[in-house]
Amino acid sequence: MKMGIVGLPNVGKSTLFNAITKAGAECANYPFCTIEPNVGIVAVPDERLDKLAEIYHPEKVTPAVIEFVDIAGLVKGASHGEGLGNKFLSHIREVDSIIEVVRCFENSNIVHVDGGINPIRDIETINLELVFADMETIEKRLDNAKKKLKADKKYQEEIDLLEKVKKCLEEGKPARSLNLNEDEQLIIRDSFLLTMKPILYIANVSEEQLSNAENDENVKQVAEYAKKENAEAIALCVKIEEELASLEKDEQKEMLDALGLKESGLDKVIKASYDLLGLMSFLTAGEPEVRAWTIQKGTKAPKAAGKIHSDIERGFIRAEIVSYDDLIREGSMNNVKEKGLMRLEGKDYIMQDGDVVLFRFNV
Repeated sequence: MKMGIVGLPNVGKSTLFNAITKAGAECANYPFCTIEPNVGIVAVPDERLDKLAEIYHPEKVTPAVIEFVDIAGLVKGASHGEGLGNKFLSHIREVDSIIEVVRCFENSNIVHVDGGINPIRDIETINLELVFADMETIEKRLDNAKKKLKADKKYQEEIDLLEKVKKCLEEGKPARSLNLNEDEQLIIRDSFLLTMKPILYIANVSEEQLSNAENDENVKQVAEYAKKENAEAIALCVKIEEELASLEKDEQKEMLDALGLKESGLDKVIKASYDLLGLMSFLTAGEPEVRAWTIQKGTKAPKAAGKIHSDIERGFIRAEIVSYDDLIREGSMNNVKEKGLMRLEGKDYIMQDGDVVLFRFNV
């Protein structure tokens, strides 16, 4: 799954990307420093893997991962070709969800593309460009559906939906703010609307703001805006996160303790991103490998088995499942079995986050 990091120029996008992936994307104090999107793969923090490794002593431990894409800074008029325009929008179209970095700190040494700090103005600059791009997409599809209606009345349902989405966009609201039913979502899905993508707002604050970020006026504005969209907002100091990312684990803990933080902001971002995409992990454990496998919430056992290998899905017989909590508490798979805590589940079983599973299948 791909998460696209977006924002106006000089808000901290590439610094955040550097911290997340330690990939060293170029970061400089001028617009459009990032032209081609940088891509990095990052592990989803999961303490359960470490605990399972203590039991099984595997040859390797493999976490779930997310792909992060650092997309060039956007300016007003991008939907009409300003700045990097269409290139920016095409890069967003390729990601599954959006992380929007919003500058909430003052710093006279870092220029703001619009001259001063105003988080809501910055958010609306980006979101309106995405709305304008979606308007163009919807209008083209609407014209096409109306032409086809003359030959086939089934297109009336599509036209009604497109008119509803168009009205929402005309009000300056993202398409995701509509509560569409499953049939409507199916119809609109292949339009690949930018404003249908789930979004996470990052309020980028200074080190001085961090200790009381929830009461900072700029951060509160971002949080309130996100709430209206049924989105989430996280406050973090991107510069500190970049410093933390360069440290060893012990040094990171010392720095977090000194800052009075329980976990890094990046761990919050990665976990929130995972949730944003409606993902979860099931686990496999043994001496060769302890591993987290990424699936959509609501996935049934055979499809989950297919994440490991398509042959396992085709030949699925049953899933032998143990709760992670039960396994850790009992200390071994033998103890779990002796206490009757292992379950045998069939094809209709819906996987749960943290299931430790062994799939049985015919070759």
